[in-house]
Amino acid sequence: MLKAFALDTDFIEDAESFKRQEATFVVLNLFVLATLLFTHTAFESYWGSPPEALIIVLAAGFLLNSSELIWVQTRKAPISQTVYTYLTWASIIVNLSLAFILAVLSDHRDLQYFALLVVPVLRSAFRLSWLATVGVVAVAGLLDFLWVWWYFRIHPPALLGQYLEAGTISLIYIVMGSLVWLLADSLHRGQHRLQRNLEELERTRKRLTSEEKLAAVGRLSSAIAHEIRNPVAMISSTLEAVLSENMSPSAQREMLEIAAKETARLEQLTGDFLAYAHPDRLEKTGCELGHIIDYVASFCRPHAAKRAITITTRASEGMLAEVDSEKIEQAVLNLVMNAIEASLDGGTVQISARRENGQVRIEVENGNGPISNGTVDLLFEPFFTTKPHGTGLGLAISRKIACAHGGDLTLTANGPETVVFSMILPSMVSTSTARSEALSE
Repeated sequence: MLKAFALDTDFIEDAESFKRQEATFVVLNLFVLATLLFTHTAFESYWGSPPEALIIVLAAGFLLNSSELIWVQTRKAPISQTVYTYLTWASIIVNLSLAFILAVLSDHRDLQYFALLVVPVLRSAFRLSWLATVGVVAVAGLLDFLWVWWYFRIHPPALLGQYLEAGTISLIYIVMGSLVWLLADSLHRGQHRLQRNLEELERTRKRLTSEEKLAAVGRLSSAIAHEIRNPVAMISSTLEAVLSENMSPSAQREMLEIAAKETARLEQLTGDFLAYAHPDRLEKTGCELGHIIDYVASFCRPHAAKRAITITTRASEGMLAEVDSEKIEQAVLNLVMNAIEASLDGGTVQISARRENGQVRIEVENGNGPISNGTVDLLFEPFFTTKPHGTGLGLAISRKIACAHGGDLTLTANGPETVVFSMILPSMVSTSTARSEALSE
């Protein structure tokens, strides 16, 4: 039996939702109280001068509702289920009692103060079970008839019209309460379905994420095994050949050189993989990107000179970024080495840096393109490479470094004469730069 009259809190998604709903009911209650006082005062010639006791009760109603509104809106801690229940039932009981007391104090046969019963009927229809709503509507109707009986007991004779008016108002309560309860129940059911759908979507997302992670691990493991198997097989075969008694010293030396190269390749592969797989521990400091770009350019120029490739740099002074300089150097170095290997003999590789929308953009550009669409889709995949002896981790490592800094690495231009990779990083504007930029504006 008690469960039938329990508070239906399925509509409450969180404390903020309850605060908004409770504030709506309280404001509506305050509006009805203010309207009743205004009409009583404005039509004093009909209803008579409001007695002092009635003014005091109305003031108490204003104070009580205002206190509830302030308490609900300023409460920081979550509101418990018990508080929800007590607050709802207390508000309903107070409104029912307040309507009857005001009617008694007004001592008038009209039922104007029973307009207060609209709020508890709405509150019960929106929050309570069907049986509890029927109970509140029945009490509201009984109060109407009770007041008519009480009034004509003091001021006979009784008028049938007043009982008909009370019955009409009670019928309005029944229709209003039933309609609002049905609408609220439909809303609650819709929310339940939506909640279940959201939970199912979340479970599906987690399952797909888990499956994608397993698939990624599988692809990565397969790629590692493939990349390691080739140099290991080569080393094994060359050592077997060296151990052969029929091989000349010069041939043995050649086999050992091959084994040494494959060993170096295997070491590079292991180092690149560790750089990609190891969690990034950044040691950020304020670094001038122009210095990083110049250092990488000077480091790569001897390698580029073998094919008459020119490396140029362009960056304004004082362009600061809060980064791990060693990792950014590594990321830019990977981009520049890729650009050199992708360029034609005698070509140009340009490294530039500029500030853009509160960030800095480092761009590495070469003039030999475009990269095919099939290759573009796989550029940042670990172990994907088009080079005969590449590990396929350079771009993946560079992008991971950029993302670890809160930025990104993308292919921003891919034309017949221009291929540009852009690394975006958070900017740190120096005082002098900020002053010069402000003056230029």
